[in-house]
Amino acid sequence: MDLGIKGKWALVCGASKGLGRGCAEALAAEGVNVLMVARGADALAAAASEIRAANAGRTGADVQFVAADITTPEGRAAVFAVRQDFDIVVTNAGGPPPGAFRDWDRDAWIKAIDANMLTPIELIKATLDGMLARGFGRIVNITSSAVKAPIDILGLSNGARSGLTGFVAGLARNPEIAAKGVTINNLLPGKFDTDRLKGTMQAAAQKTGKPIEDIRAAQQGQIPARRFGTPAEFGAICAFLCSQQAAYLTGQNILPDGGAYPGTY
Repeated sequence: MDLGIKGKWALVCGASKGLGRGCAEALAAEGVNVLMVARGADALAAAASEIRAANAGRTGADVQFVAADITTPEGRAAVFAVRQDFDIVVTNAGGPPPGAFRDWDRDAWIKAIDANMLTPIELIKATLDGMLARGFGRIVNITSSAVKAPIDILGLSNGARSGLTGFVAGLARNPEIAAKGVTINNLLPGKFDTDRLKGTMQAAAQKTGKPIEDIRAAQQGQIPARRFGTPAEFGAICAFLCSQQAAYLTGQNILPDGGAYPGTY
């Protein structure tokens, strides 16, 4: 299926690995020009080079990158110094650490809210008017399945990401936006086979003394699909949300989770 977005420009955050990279790969494969952003310069440069090579002579998409911390004003300034107008924006920042709510001071809350709520809002503010002027825009926020099925030890993430969800719910339904070809949606990943998931499984293995293979099998067994998702699958969903065909889909929370969260219909 031709998604009708060849030649558009996309800003993809957290694009050096995992779900962000999956989105960058899927968009580049559709002929979208991609500006990839992440903090790790070496990993980001390698990812951009691999995506260019994978699409050489096929789509003609331009793949650029900026090594910066998108959660800081300086990082965002570095990105917009390279390019200011984007047709597609994929927001993505690592989740705050788990823990007990009594241990989180004000600074921990401010850091979580800044990264997982205020940064996406700043990126929307910086790019939305240009999208409206051109009559096309797609904003996809990578949040978490915890928005629909909160996890007790992830209170910082639950709170910050839920705040973003509430903000988007109102903004996306504003007729001044929705009627002008601009959609805003959230992608709420369940368990995907990424470095972050591997890290949490390793921590669980160390805590319980069980082999990591057993931890992995037990977690997969809790998912009706009996497996973890892949970044490529996630990227394909992201690319569809950015497509011409998804023009009537806005203000939604899409939960790719292999059926793991009952009751979140």
